[in-house]
Amino acid sequence: MRIHIFGASGSGVTTLGKALSEKLGIEYFDSDDFFWLKTKIPFTEKQNPETRNSIISEILHTHENWIFGGSIIHWGEDVFPAFDLIVFLYLPPEIRMERLRKREYERYGDVIIANPERAKQFQEFMNWAKDYDHDTGIATRTLKAHLEWLSGKDTPLIEISGDYDPEEKINMILDEIKQRRFQINKRLL
Repeated sequence: MRIHIFGASGSGVTTLGKALSEKLGIEYFDSDDFFWLKTKIPFTEKQNPETRNSIISEILHTHENWIFGGSIIHWGEDVFPAFDLIVFLYLPPEIRMERLRKREYERYGDVIIANPERAKQFQEFMNWAKDYDHDTGIATRTLKAHLEWLSGKDTPLIEISGDYDPEEKINMILDEIKQRRFQINKRLL
């Protein structure tokens, strides 16, 4: 079973991916772990795209079952094996932006307010995240871009729109997996 979960930053992709991974007993991979280099201040230096794609392609092509979380719309063709299921998460912007504010403060504390450089980075990140729904040109990862990417896929799709708790989302996904079990590795069910 190869599941791809994605949505806007703050929509719950990582939380759902990790919880579903635990429930199914299969490995979860997060796009951020491949997209960004490990740096003192996280999420500030991007991995070389060719290196990133080579690493993730090798890992996913050698695992039979996995969950991959995060947007991959601009990563290139032939990087990923075929997905068995795509899960698209959408959360209303006001809820998502509040979650992001809270998450960033929990991760970094007062430094994102007190330190001028970090405050600037935080504000740029929040503006980028807000652009997901507004598509003013700040970000290339937008709702419009995600919907366009999805329109070119013939993979079974679950769209989860709204503020559901992770367990509710997992149940929606498991119901879909059970309905399509003839296409899925039965050992997972």
